[in-house]
This record gives sequence, C-alpha cells and structure tokens, in this order.
Amino acid sequence: MSHKFDPTVLREYDIRGIVGETLSTDDAYAIGRGFATRLRRAGGRRIAVGYDGRTSSPALKEALIKGLTEAGVDVVNIGLASTPMLYFAEATLDVDGGIQITGSHNPAEYNGFKMVLKHNSFFGKDIRDIGELAAKSDWEEGKGSVETADIMDAYVDRLAQGYEGGEYRIGWDAGNGVGGPVLEKLIKKLPGEHHVIYTDVDGRFPNHHPDPTVESNLTDLKALVKKEKLDFGFAFDGDADRIGAVDSEGHVIWGDQILAILSAPVLKRHPGGTIIADVKASQALFDRVAELGGKPLMGRTGHSLIKTLMKETHSPLAGEMSGHIFFADQWFGFDDGIYAAVRMIGAVHQMGGSLTQIRKDMPKMVNTPELRFQASETRKFQVIGEVLGRLTAADAKINTIDGVRVTNDDGWWLLRASNTQDVLVARAEGRDQAALDRLVSQLNDQLKQSGIEPVTTTH
Repeated sequence: MSHKFDPTVLREYDIRGIVGETLSTDDAYAIGRGFATRLRRAGGRRIAVGYDGRTSSPALKEALIKGLTEAGVDVVNIGLASTPMLYFAEATLDVDGGIQITGSHNPAEYNGFKMVLKHNSFFGKDIRDIGELAAKSDWEEGKGSVETADIMDAYVDRLAQGYEGGEYRIGWDAGNGVGGPVLEKLIKKLPGEHHVIYTDVDGRFPNHHPDPTVESNLTDLKALVKKEKLDFGFAFDGDADRIGAVDSEGHVIWGDQILAILSAPVLKRHPGGTIIADVKASQALFDRVAELGGKPLMGRTGHSLIKTLMKETHSPLAGEMSGHIFFADQWFGFDDGIYAAVRMIGAVHQMGGSLTQIRKDMPKMVNTPELRFQASETRKFQVIGEVLGRLTAADAKINTIDGVRVTNDDGWWLLRASNTQDVLVARAEGRDQAALDRLVSQLNDQLKQSGIEPVTTTH
C-alpha cells in the first residue's frame, strides 16, 4: 500500500514534523520500509535504532522498527539515547546504518528522524527518495529480527578518554534532554567539581526550551554558575548534539567562538589542517584559523552538509553557529555536544586555564543576532536570486556558497534561504556599531527592493 507524507516533513537534513498533525506512526512505518529498502539495495542488512525522551518517541520507535523488519532488515535497538549515542553505535557496532528518533531542539510537540547510511550522512535527495519509494510502494519484503544493545557505558568511557583538562568547577544543564543520563555518568569520571541541573529526561521540557543557542534558555545555567562561583558552564539541546557555553561571568560563548577555542589544540596536532565553519560564522573565526596556520573554509549551513564537506576535505574539525561541533580528530566525524564540552575543557586548560580571559582576549566584533523574515518556500529562493543579480551588477564582493554573503570595509552581511522553514535568514557583523548600522542599511535596501519588511533595529 502506498504512503504519502505531509510535504513539510521531508526536509533537507532530516525528517521532522508535529506529532498528530504532520507526523504520525504511519509515517514512521513508511520511513522504516523506505530506509530498509535503501539499505538492502546498498548491500546492508543490520541497523541501529535509538530514540529520545519525547512522549511521542516510543510509539514512533515501534512503528519504525516494524517497517524496518518487514523490509527484511535486522534491528539493533539501543533504546533511550542521545543522537550522538546513535551515531556512536553506528560507528562502532556491526551495523550498516542508523536511525535516531528525535525532535532535536524543537518544542515538545515535534519529533523526527536523523539517519546515517553506510557511515555517510543521509540527506537531500536521499530523504526525497524515502517519499518517492513510499508513494510507489516500492519496498523490499522480508522478516528481520530485533535485538537490544546497551552502549551507554562504552560511549561514556569513550567520551572520558578525550579529557585533557585540569580540575575545574563546572556547571552542566541537560535541559531535561536525553543527554542527562550521559552527564550523570560522565562527571563521575572527570576530575574537578561538577554541578548538574535538569538531568532527568522529560520530553515535556518543563524547565526551559531545549535549545542552548537562544540566550534566554541559558538563564538557569548562568544563575548556577554565579551562585556556585563556577569556572564555566555547558548546556545541551534535546538530543545533545548541540552545545551552549557560558564563562564565569555569565557571558555566552557563541558557536563560532567555541570553534575558535577548539581550533588551537587541533591545529597543533594537524598543522595546516582545514577548519570548516558555516556561512553565518564571524570573520574573526576565519581570521583566527588562518593565524593558527590552518586553512579556514566557509561551508553551507546544515549538519549533513558540513559532515559531507569534512570528508571531502579531510577536515579534523568543523562547526556551526547553531552549536553543532564536529570532530574527526580523535573522534568519528559526527557532531556531539557533550564530547565538544570535554574537548573544550582541554582546550581552555591548554590556553591558560580561564575561559573568561580567553573570551576577553577575543577580537571585539559588533553583530546582529540571527534575523528572520517570512517568505514562502518559492519566494525565499526568488529573493536570493534578485539580490544576487543586483549585487553582481554593482560589482560587490560576494560569496554565494549559501545565499549571499557580502564583504566590504565595514564587515559583512548575509542573506540566505532557510532549508528547513519558510523564512529568509540574515546576519551582519561590523568592526564597530557605526559600521554595523551601515551594513544593516545595505541589507535593508536589498530587502525593500524585493518587497520584504526591513530590519527595525540592530541593537
């Protein structure tokens, strides 16, 4: 029997929707059948499956496994797990792929699927192919088996192996996400003093939204660091593949700043190595990588795209503004928020021991937060084309790897079409406030010419 997905759930990097509205157990079953079909036609027969702590995850897991086994694939069920744990299972167990059921950093009513096939990212055309296979009911038939595997201890042991830091006083906020049990085990293996909050897994996220890249979600971590006079603190999203960080004074260390800190020890081990950051990252990061003797490379936003680019360039380290940090150096090449925290402690230790001082020594750049503008799925790409045409005619200095990123003496501004939502995304960074105001004015001029409401403030 053929199956049709809601058109909004098959996204560029993963499959995601609102449970009961755009995503159902029937969808999970069809995803299982389709992915298993792709796996078998690629010569594979075994797959690892994990799921996060959302209330909808167990039912989606049952339907997914039913679809996988009825297409003749054997399932290794690792149970309640973070997305990095699923990636770890796929990298270390005798399996040919993996699927994690997770809503990631989205609100509680969302859920979705992140997939790996034969150690490669599964995205873009691969995800569209799941929809096409379902529409045609072009599925393999069979009878697969199901077994369980507990990989938590092996994963935590491997995390702790990466520790190169000293003894610090650290705060950890799991945000009621599925990384909580990992943190509880990990801190027992690390030196120093550790204070944890919200490590109980609760898919309703009763304390705060599980996205550490939004500063308001770090309020409780900042309060913990201040109250206990800690050296720094870390926070994670719902499936623990993103990291957020604050220093001893409660200042946020943003994704590109985290990557700048991590680059120093990595480039000592890999002189001249390529360090990748997405198109939203600060110019200060790219300059820092070059200063350290590395090759800075700007990539498109999206965890699947970054992982693919890492393999192509043999990059030891990559990251995004969204807090996804990817290590191929001493790790497996996937994004892991908790592993990034372990490595960051080591980097801070090697750089003098004070994250607060490291932040203060960084170049002072003035930038906007990420700005979003409503535009339909078709209109958002048309706007990018219009802006590119006008800027090309004006001989502007443009990078077009992901939307348009314009650089001039004041700094840079970016306008790109989101791959996951019906919005345009913008950001600007200047050497001072006056420079930033001029850059935003240029951005506004382009938005107005394409009929989009301009930015009202840059402060």
